[in-house]
Amino acid sequence: MIFRGIGLAVAGASYGLLSAAGVFTVLVAVGLVPRFAGKTHTADRIFLYEEMVIFGTLAGCLLSVFFPYCQAAAFLQGHFPRCTELWLALGTLFQAVFGVFSGMFIGCLALAIAEMLDSIPIFSRRISFRHGIGLAVLAMAAGKLAGSLYYFWYEIHQVI
Repeated sequence: MIFRGIGLAVAGASYGLLSAAGVFTVLVAVGLVPRFAGKTHTADRIFLYEEMVIFGTLAGCLLSVFFPYCQAAAFLQGHFPRCTELWLALGTLFQAVFGVFSGMFIGCLALAIAEMLDSIPIFSRRISFRHGIGLAVLAMAAGKLAGSLYYFWYEIHQVI
């Protein structure tokens, strides 16, 4: 029984490291952090930007895995029941700020990926992949759609 638990822990940590490496690879491939540093003329702080991206990714992973222990609002409402309106207002403010920053990041990431898509025709000419590139892009989009529909249809996002 203990070996099973150790095996599951090792497998879970390995898969987590693999998915985190994928996220960082995408961010490096599209050159998002250097582009932000170049646009804001703060190239001397690029290491800080990279550390913040890593910290944000790790914090998001930890919050999504250990969400029952990260519910500060439930803790505060349990210990300070008279301040319910205050906690709701602070929670709404936090969600608004988080939404604005998440939207900016996702928008910049989408634009960087769109710029990277300009390299697909060049790559296809180099490897002589002339016919069927539209089908390849359509297959990628259909796979993304199928995965998203499966995810939301079976409510995988909801944790019981």
